[in-house]
Amino acid sequence: MGDLDRTSGPNRASDLNRALADIVAIRSQLVRGTAFSGYGPAAFAATAGLALATALSQTLLLDDPDARPLVFFGAWIATAVVALGLIGAEMRARARRQTGGLGDGMIHDAVEQFLPAGAAGALLALVLARVSPENLWLLPGLWQVLVSLGIFAGVRVMPRGVALVGAWYLVAGLAVLVMTGESRSLSPWAMGVPFAIGQGLMTLVIRAASETDHAQR
Repeated sequence: MGDLDRTSGPNRASDLNRALADIVAIRSQLVRGTAFSGYGPAAFAATAGLALATALSQTLLLDDPDARPLVFFGAWIATAVVALGLIGAEMRARARRQTGGLGDGMIHDAVEQFLPAGAAGALLALVLARVSPENLWLLPGLWQVLVSLGIFAGVRVMPRGVALVGAWYLVAGLAVLVMTGESRSLSPWAMGVPFAIGQGLMTLVIRAASETDHAQR
């Protein structure tokens, strides 16, 4: 009887571990298979305004962006950080309110979709600044293309219609590369206009998805 108790203990522990692993796997599948409803239109509308404000301030205050690329890109990086903070704060609040216990997992899954594109954008900036600073004019267009790839990567967990936003960033990024290719110079509006329109489109898509969701309830 003692031997049976000694052998049943490890078996119970193994069964418990398997059960916990199954629960984690099921929860993960639920998170990945559910459209993320944590995005809010207000934050995206604010980021569109931020893009225009940054472009306007650089036009007024930065006479020659090509002579001061660190200031030019530093301002846009700061704008991106503020924008991500606004989106992240609203996303966290809405996700916890609307999805309950799955909120944190869905936020993690949504952020995970954009990490490769974000990392690629940061590394591109570092490489160009280090080995080919004369080609930094490529970054605005390349960043927009990478944003489109990040959006396309997260289409399955984002509101319906978001592919249109991804298509916009792709077309805009390629157009910026073509238009700035002749002068090979930095332009605040080559960043401001595409991002303002893109974030505005995202606002409309999310608002439409939210209205549809409320109507179905």
